[in-house]
Amino acid sequence: MGLLVFLTLFPIMAIVYLMVRKQFAADVSGTVGWVLTIMIALIFFNTSLEVSLKSSLAGFISSFPVSIMVFASIFQITFMQATGALQRIVVFIKTLAPTDKPVQIMLLCVGAGTLLVSIGATPVSILPPILLAMGYSTFVAIALPAIGFDALCTYALLGSALVIIGDLTGTSLVESARVISIFLPVISTVIGFGMLYIVGRFKLVKEGLVPCVLAGLTNGGAAIAMSHIPFLSSGVVLTGVVAGMCTILVMLAYLRVTGQPIIDRSKLTAEDLNTEKEMSLLKALSPWLILVTLLLVINFYKPIFDLLFNGITTAVSIIPGQTIKTRLLWNAYTWVFISTVLSFLIIKPSGKAIKETCSKWLARAPRPTFAAGVFFATAFVLNNSGMQDTGVVWEITNPNSNMIAVLAQASANTFGPLYPFISSYLGLFGGFVSGSEASTIAMFTKYHLLTSEMLNVDSLIVIAATAIGGGLASVISPAKLQNAAATIDALGIESQVIKTAFVISIMLTTICAIMAMLLI
Repeated sequence: MGLLVFLTLFPIMAIVYLMVRKQFAADVSGTVGWVLTIMIALIFFNTSLEVSLKSSLAGFISSFPVSIMVFASIFQITFMQATGALQRIVVFIKTLAPTDKPVQIMLLCVGAGTLLVSIGATPVSILPPILLAMGYSTFVAIALPAIGFDALCTYALLGSALVIIGDLTGTSLVESARVISIFLPVISTVIGFGMLYIVGRFKLVKEGLVPCVLAGLTNGGAAIAMSHIPFLSSGVVLTGVVAGMCTILVMLAYLRVTGQPIIDRSKLTAEDLNTEKEMSLLKALSPWLILVTLLLVINFYKPIFDLLFNGITTAVSIIPGQTIKTRLLWNAYTWVFISTVLSFLIIKPSGKAIKETCSKWLARAPRPTFAAGVFFATAFVLNNSGMQDTGVVWEITNPNSNMIAVLAQASANTFGPLYPFISSYLGLFGGFVSGSEASTIAMFTKYHLLTSEMLNVDSLIVIAATAIGGGLASVISPAKLQNAAATIDALGIESQVIKTAFVISIMLTTICAIMAMLLI
């Protein structure tokens, strides 16, 4: 059993080694791990090459809510950059909350960060230059955007991780969201304290106590409301959008109540003022406004939702006995493409801007898209290892031939009743390796289902703790920090950020782990 556990974990250990020690990119490291998983499944777990390859294909297709969303969101953000729309939005953000640093941090990194990541934009690409221009240090400008949205990372890319949880566990989106939301008011609040500590240590934590608590409770409270109020629950995949907007509004209200200015244009440069003249803010925001409007209609108008989510599921079956509901017409990536194309009518891009968009998009998008998919492929090979053709369907006839079953049994024997506590650290580990909460969920969900059944604990709470741990890994993910550093020409400093952020991420994960134990 010990050898089988080691062999199962070896591909993941190889990925960690390649990313941390050799500084390999996520797509390269992930591909090596995937190949190793297939080889080990073939040699040691009685898995045919056909099962391995079909499982891999099923994994790539199941990754669409993440991988194709990455592909689509890079298209949208590249278009907004090429047309100057993104630069116009950045100029506006620079003017917000100039006199209250804690509020400014909550406004930008929690509110705007959650909103941006929810609609497919990337806070670690957009916010670092803004924070640097507002006078924050390079260190802070890299660290804060990577942690501010982490509590609601499950709702990133318009709830892609939540969709993955629902598909892999068979639970409804609302049921999964209700369990996850229990953690969020606390996690959002302590993330706020962590950001204040990074910027100004305990002095700023004390100064920002009230806005931090308000922002955290609003961010997490909005998630609870979206999953528990019947009218709102139909749009649960939009939780991040709603939570981000609510947090922004509460921070603006706090500034108004305390008599502080909301907007200060004094720090705008001549270049910023010129950017303002070239495009109105509403015009710049049009791709996102169209997207959110379309998604509100799709998710809150029940006949359309039922048709696209439950009716036209565009299901495929790669492995006999297993069905993947792709829901191509409901998933957000389709509407990201549509909203971007529709915004052409408002922004009216030049031929040069369209050409620049296409060339940069096709250069930027393939590798992160593939990286998102390859971790799902690895997870599906792990999940389906040892599967045999029984005539009608493929089944696992011997648990000792399944890599996940071996891990589950070993975990149950090793951790026993402490397993829910450990699950959040597994999420942190998975998020660090893959750089994605959704990939973490794909890697560990079946494992958690089996182990939870053995221990007779609530598997959804275990999975929720892992998901949140995977989100908290964003602040120590090499891929995300390198992305943030690259946007402000500070490559190399991310290693310093990890040293500080690692301690904070462990503390946050511990709080999540304790909550999981209390909720079981």
